[in-house]
Amino acid sequence: MTKSRNQNESTYISEIIIHGLQEKKGNEIVRVDLRKINSSVTDYFVICHADSSTQVRALADSVEKEVYQALHQDPWHKEGFEQGEWVLLDYVDVVVHIFKTEKRQHYGIEDLWGDAKLENYKSA
Repeated sequence: MTKSRNQNESTYISEIIIHGLQEKKGNEIVRVDLRKINSSVTDYFVICHADSSTQVRALADSVEKEVYQALHQDPWHKEGFEQGEWVLLDYVDVVVHIFKTEKRQHYGIEDLWGDAKLENYKSA
């Protein structure tokens, strides 16, 4: 995989994903801009958390629905639905991480990308 050739497209996908998370009240939504990080394999991470496995799954379902309705695109890869502790949706240029609250705190994914620009979003 290589980084997106069309960064406007990856920004648009990330905005659709954020909308899907906001619709289901994702907590502390953050978009991590990795476009200027040479070692990254994606343009953005979008990260949020929820208080229950049920809400984690609902957030992931909402993202998939919003992206499919807007772009007719399914995730290239997804994992974590069974446990509902950390769901990953990989749209190649944008990777979504939806955590249960304690898992997000444990992994601290945002902290791993100290050189990246972070943008915070509120739930709808």
